[in-house]
Amino acid sequence: MLRTALRGLLAHRARLVVTALAVTLGVAFVAGTLVFGDTVAGALRGAAAKDLRGVAVAVRAESAPDGEGRRTTLTAELADRVRTVPGVASVRAVVEGTATVAAKDGRPLNAEQTRQNLAVNFSPDTPGGDRDGRHPLRAGRAPASAAELALDRRTAERGGYRLGDLVRLAADGPTLGKTLVGIVDTEDPRVTAGATLVLFDTATAQQLLLQPGQFDELAVGAGPGTDDRVLADRIRALLPAEGLTVTGGTQLAQEQAAQIAESTKGLTRLLLAFAGIALFVGSFVIANTFTMLVAQRRRETALLRAVGASRGQVVRGVLAEAGLLGLLASAAGAGLGLGIAAALRPLLDIGGAELPDGPLVVTAGAVLRALAVGLGVTLLSAWLPARRAARTAPVEALTGAELPPPARSLRLRHALGALVTGAGVLVLLYVAAQRTGDDANLLAAGLGAVLLITGTIVLAPLLARPLILLAGAATTRLFGVTGLIARENALRNPRRTAATASALMVGLTLITALSVTGSSMDAALRQAAVAGLTADRKVSLAGPGGLDPAAAARLAAVPGVTAAVPLASAAFGARGSYTTLTGVDPKGLAAVSDLEFTSGSAAGIGPGRVALSDVLAAKAGLGTGDVFEGRLGTAPARQYTVAGIYRQTRAFGGALATLDETLPQAFGGKPDAVLLRAAPGRAGAALDRDVRAALGGSPLLRVESREQLTRAQAGQVDAMLGMVAGLLGMTVVIAAFGVVNTLALSVFERTREIGLLRAVGLDARGVRRTVRLESVVISLFGTVLGLAAGIFLAWACGGLAATALPQYALVLPWARLGLFLLLGPAIGVLAAVWPARRAARLDLLRAIGAQ
Repeated sequence: MLRTALRGLLAHRARLVVTALAVTLGVAFVAGTLVFGDTVAGALRGAAAKDLRGVAVAVRAESAPDGEGRRTTLTAELADRVRTVPGVASVRAVVEGTATVAAKDGRPLNAEQTRQNLAVNFSPDTPGGDRDGRHPLRAGRAPASAAELALDRRTAERGGYRLGDLVRLAADGPTLGKTLVGIVDTEDPRVTAGATLVLFDTATAQQLLLQPGQFDELAVGAGPGTDDRVLADRIRALLPAEGLTVTGGTQLAQEQAAQIAESTKGLTRLLLAFAGIALFVGSFVIANTFTMLVAQRRRETALLRAVGASRGQVVRGVLAEAGLLGLLASAAGAGLGLGIAAALRPLLDIGGAELPDGPLVVTAGAVLRALAVGLGVTLLSAWLPARRAARTAPVEALTGAELPPPARSLRLRHALGALVTGAGVLVLLYVAAQRTGDDANLLAAGLGAVLLITGTIVLAPLLARPLILLAGAATTRLFGVTGLIARENALRNPRRTAATASALMVGLTLITALSVTGSSMDAALRQAAVAGLTADRKVSLAGPGGLDPAAAARLAAVPGVTAAVPLASAAFGARGSYTTLTGVDPKGLAAVSDLEFTSGSAAGIGPGRVALSDVLAAKAGLGTGDVFEGRLGTAPARQYTVAGIYRQTRAFGGALATLDETLPQAFGGKPDAVLLRAAPGRAGAALDRDVRAALGGSPLLRVESREQLTRAQAGQVDAMLGMVAGLLGMTVVIAAFGVVNTLALSVFERTREIGLLRAVGLDARGVRRTVRLESVVISLFGTVLGLAAGIFLAWACGGLAATALPQYALVLPWARLGLFLLLGPAIGVLAAVWPARRAARLDLLRAIGAQ
């Protein structure tokens, strides 16, 4: 039977090529994802290892903010004591904070992730030396005064700076200008992943980032033969028990490796989820192919049974053929996966991932797992067709090439499909009635989606007839007899048609659901970003720290500004419900907002009197005029009176109080933002320049218009959904191969029929048109199912965003949905190119004589 399976595989090479491609693509996605995950983790580990090179013990200080900035207990005196410990070869004292650099054209570098922009001191390996092992000089020299700095090579290139240039930057304060005297290299994974790096001399770094005479970390190097754990114990015994942590180099490396594995786990799981979807779709192609091959070889199977082959041998023969196919295709997919892994990093970097550089890491485990997945999916997909072949009686098989599925079998399938689909619809209707995205509702949404898609797949043969009859009516009217033949061919075996269309349906269901959800989220975020705001500009800082308390007064003096209203935020609790409270001048609020108060008004806000959003009021069970015990920030709890209730907006949070009452509890005691209202005709680029100039032109400064606020809110969602749609596109490609495969095998199976049609006058062009129309009808069937299921999923699950985004409402992207509707027929036309050409080239006499 093994030899028979091998010969069967070799005898039908052309028929199995497309099936092998479906397996290859699915496995390539799995292999590429696994290799990509190992590659990113390896790059991060390599960068971290280079960054920790020579560090036997790390002494780290816990930082605590005070009125003047950060403060630690790690002082220069403690650093000197560590240098006296036996076995210590070197001590590098490190100061670390954040600073954002402006490029030569004034734009801030890495402005979206300013908290990752590093600022450190240039710390020589030895006292009085000029070499910092972690930041080796590439050009120039180390900074030696408060007027100098060094940049890493990437930051200098991105900013357009050369040695001797004046660099503008901001740490936690006004804009600074310093001369670039050195350019360094670094393997810090944060910098290689896209952050910037600025180096000062130690005294300047302490003054700007910490406190004079204090450090964040001591990187201790060990002498020859000194164990890092022993050295760590010696240092730990010497230092205070509180405020400092002492970690050996080995433990430090292990901790970083664990952090790296955790940081890459989410991305790898996401990609593997899409790989699983691709393989799930591919399983339809495989199962459909083997179902048709088994049906076409009924005579061959019957002869094997007649000469003594048992049912088990028939099953094993089909599975052996599938196993050989799966192994070969999986091996090809594993090789193709290396190319996918190499392409993923630059593709994700385009979306802003900023992943570190590193060589491709190919492990035996990743390759073997990918091979096992491909082989397993192929064997599972071929198992049911194999069992169906084994159950066929020899006499029955010898009577015909193909028999339709028993009516009882289809009735049972339709009943099961209706039951599963109904259960999915009921679960999703329950989800649609919910308005909170808690874990239980999310789990219910996932269960409902799985049941709906599974039920639709099982029920597809029943749905195929009315939908294909409808589409066939159009093809018959437009193309006459060829359209009629195409319709009847599609209806001949509803199970096969359903399996072919289901592969396309799954991909389009997910893409449609994401597109509708994304459009709805985009519209809601754009509305939420400026809901309640009439201000023309929002001025804030990209990093932590807040604006200067005098910023609002300076901005009010800018020509063209008619109102400048500062905002501050702090945590607020009311009857066990917590939210962000916004402090504002009640008199100036009307100039920059149009908040809708359902009761009370902003004029009632004052000392001890707060306005609550409708969401918070409902949670806390409060109404206008009620008195309750609340807590603002870290202040003691006190009695507050509800001055009014307003429709919650993202701009003003869940509660409103006076600015004077909020500022003491705000971070740093400073305003978060200033809202500006401009005179008519002045809300343009000139206003932005004047605003920046009034506040010193800091690279951290954000001056955002209403359009920029909406783009910032919606941009991340658009980028994420674009990446997800691109990954799901792989399933549509695999589904297209399924259509090709089904048509190619169908042409082979109907060879004699095509010959007879040619004999009675149908020309080669008509044959090609018939195959193309059949492909279009099947693809259109899958497309319609996918669109309908995807829209229903998006509607049912959209309500879960209502708590976090009250503005959420279903928005159908008609242009995109129209494109998807056209995509189905387009896939059908492309998928039919080779089968139609093959059908048209069949020899007339040989085709008529085929059995």
